[in-house]
Amino acid sequence: MPLPKLTKLELQIMEALWTSGQLSIREMQEAFPEPGRPSYTTIQTTVYRLEGKKAVHRVRKIGNAHIFEAVVSRNAAQRRLVDDLLSFFGGRTKPVMAHLIDSGKLTLEDVKEAERTLRKLSKEDTSR
Repeated sequence: MPLPKLTKLELQIMEALWTSGQLSIREMQEAFPEPGRPSYTTIQTTVYRLEGKKAVHRVRKIGNAHIFEAVVSRNAAQRRLVDDLLSFFGGRTKPVMAHLIDSGKLTLEDVKEAERTLRKLSKEDTSR
């Protein structure tokens, strides 16, 4: 099954689940900073949508509160976001890299880590 496309609010809720594990809707809501915190019902509706997308599932019920956990991993969601971003640029990575460099968000250490990863992948490809 393909990974679901997640909205910004859905990703913020997922981040709370990835960080804390299993949470109730109230706990998810309280994970948001006080100014601008979404209402309980907004979080509840969004969690139910995430459940429909099979990104979260209920693990148990305590009193009236359902406890949820993430089904989609942080890594899988990040990969989906990067793939979506690259598709916006026709699959070309150069415009994205140029922006990261221009904005100062890509460090020399990031480049070195990328080189190490590319070398490792290259060695794996040649050993097959």
